[in-house]
Amino acid sequence: MGVEGIGARVARKEDKRFLTGKGRYTDDMSVPGMKYAVFVRSPHAHAKILKVDGSAAIGMPGVIGVLDGKQLLADGIGNLICGWMIHSKDGSPMKMGAWRPLAHETVRYVGDAVAIVVADSVAEARDAAEAVVVEYQELPVVIDASKALEAGQPQLHPEAPNNLIFDWQIGDETATDKAIAAAAHVTEITIHNNRLSPNPMEPRAALGIYDAGDEHYTCYTTSQNPHVARLVMSAFYNVAPENKLRVIAPDVGGGFGSKIYIYPEEIVCLWASKRTGVPVKWTSDRTEAFLTDAHGRDHVSKVKMAFDASNRIIGLKVDTIANLGAYMSLFSSAVPTYLYATLLSGQYDIPAIHANVRTVYTNTAPVDAYRGAGRPEATYLLERTMETAARELGVSPAELRRVNFIRSFPHQTPVIMNYDAGDYDASLEAAMKAADWNGFAGRKTEAAGRGMKRGIGMSCYIEACGIAPSAAVGSLGAGVGLWESAEVRVNAVGTIEVLTGSHSHGQGHETTFAQLVADRFGVPLDSVNIVHGDTDKVQMGMGTYGSRSGAVGMSAVVKALDKVEAKAKKIAAHLMEADESDIVIENGELKVAGTDKAVPWFQMALAAYTAHNLPAGMEPGLKEGAFYDPANFTFPAGCYICEVEVDPETGRTKIVQFVAADDFGNIINPMIVEGQVHGGIAQGIGQALLEGVHYDASGQLLTASYMDYAMPRADDLPSFQVSTSNTPCPNNPLGIKGCGEAGAIGSPPALINAITDAIGNNALTMPATPQKVWAAAHAAK
Repeated sequence: MGVEGIGARVARKEDKRFLTGKGRYTDDMSVPGMKYAVFVRSPHAHAKILKVDGSAAIGMPGVIGVLDGKQLLADGIGNLICGWMIHSKDGSPMKMGAWRPLAHETVRYVGDAVAIVVADSVAEARDAAEAVVVEYQELPVVIDASKALEAGQPQLHPEAPNNLIFDWQIGDETATDKAIAAAAHVTEITIHNNRLSPNPMEPRAALGIYDAGDEHYTCYTTSQNPHVARLVMSAFYNVAPENKLRVIAPDVGGGFGSKIYIYPEEIVCLWASKRTGVPVKWTSDRTEAFLTDAHGRDHVSKVKMAFDASNRIIGLKVDTIANLGAYMSLFSSAVPTYLYATLLSGQYDIPAIHANVRTVYTNTAPVDAYRGAGRPEATYLLERTMETAARELGVSPAELRRVNFIRSFPHQTPVIMNYDAGDYDASLEAAMKAADWNGFAGRKTEAAGRGMKRGIGMSCYIEACGIAPSAAVGSLGAGVGLWESAEVRVNAVGTIEVLTGSHSHGQGHETTFAQLVADRFGVPLDSVNIVHGDTDKVQMGMGTYGSRSGAVGMSAVVKALDKVEAKAKKIAAHLMEADESDIVIENGELKVAGTDKAVPWFQMALAAYTAHNLPAGMEPGLKEGAFYDPANFTFPAGCYICEVEVDPETGRTKIVQFVAADDFGNIINPMIVEGQVHGGIAQGIGQALLEGVHYDASGQLLTASYMDYAMPRADDLPSFQVSTSNTPCPNNPLGIKGCGEAGAIGSPPALINAITDAIGNNALTMPATPQKVWAAAHAAK
């Protein structure tokens, strides 16, 4: 390990501009003639649109244009789509209802966009938007996913009778039922996974620019995958030909999955720019974000876990209803299916698993991936069930997990996944030691003396990252491949540019990707520049989500580095009249092993471009590209232990310690990994204790501001104890597994298990607010 290479705790290069206010976000972008947009949104959760009248608005000061859904339709702009096809168990395709970028016939949730107003200023656009008259005929509303399936409930889309999108299954139902029937003990539990709002620091924004001279479009947007945005807007939404559309995602202030998708606003701003003849910028306010950003989670599941007389799990049966909201978002169908049910084996050797998943339309905001995307839902279900089973069986929750761990790899689960490597005992032991698990009884007694209820809970999670390979996900319904691309350019003076199809929105790519290069060639970190987020600069790539940037994005960079290294060694060998096989690269020099002959890196690079003395037949320059398609998912895993004190008089929960022991494989930058884990745990604690999206019976969002939607604050969080072990991933060149989502996956069940242990009542749902905890604690008396 060098001071700046792989394994070094290097401070993030990009933080200087972020901490000094020099970041460049979409809302910072300004172009000549730019105007501002405000959307007219439905105040009703379900209604027919009878009339949209913008005549009063169009004459107001500063107004450039008022455009509606009928005009958008007339111009041939297409529907938003879901990009992952799921078939029901009867073989029928999922029922995808029409989602118009601007609704022109029916609105289906509060916030559904109906019209756009473009004006000289945001204030003028907002005033004019209030003057647009929309006549609605209100329709009945259904909010609850379980009720939406009942006969006689309001129907959202004619394509989906009884609001059912698909009824999907995985695993062997017959074998699972047989195992349950023969079990010595069966634990049954209903699991609720609460709906969340993603709340990235930077709200969504879009700037659409149409150049009539070149018939060319440019879109600045807060996207996690700009190339996919360009592909979808050109191929499916008919906004512009792909070669006439440039998508730029500059600095992006957090995403957590919510900025993977293409939303109506990007489409409409580009279309409105052409219609009005001016660049059009829209920036969401926080209420709009609560209303329209894709929400996460929202599952209700019934679980049966069967054990034999030795407390080994012999069967697991799960029935899940997943609320997808009013429309199918871009990857929404994959979240409760292949990103959820395929992880229901967890870290355990379960011979028979069956899961049935029904997805449902309701009059709520669309639901899609949110940090972890299916993996947190699977882990929460499994780990709450394991903890409940341990209590019912009267055994240690640690020992129940230990006796069921998978120990032989590779391991084929009954639900598709083939785990490649892991050591779950190591994470469990590390977490229990750090948490002083065996000393808990004494701490519980001491807390009781102060009138406090103390509890401890654990969670053993596994996740699947770097979704792959492309052929496999294609066979499962994915509309795109999930490879990644990279290009490495060595300039004439030896500085290096890495162009990656991955995208950073807080993960520190400009540092960790540069560390790969510095480690390989021994060049200073500051001489390496990472370029991403611009479809005109960077070759086609698939973006960042699902903890794929290390395992997939960096692997593509490694492949390109291999090619650069091979050519650099040929040039150096030629310059020093040595054998290519004797060339080694150390400390920024290409050396002949065992001699004092050396060529500085910059001199080799200059030779590549002057081309005065290259090997015969070699092309000038030093630039190489690569695509990397993973052979398998990666499988990070770990054990989290949470210890809490509950005040029985108020129901307030205090987290007194939180331990995270993770296995991420090889690590590029430990400090950045720790930061990712801290952030993930904070989000998981937010879900478990504080956060929850709530609608009333009429479909009005009750949590549309931070006055009503509780986010974790510093005093809600303890100091985390984090550690890592390492079983390298055997399926990528770096041995990386991924770390970005682990904290959000493992923490909610550990915390809820701890609270229920403290209060002696297992009937507790997230978020475990003081009111809920107080009621559950007193119900247990």
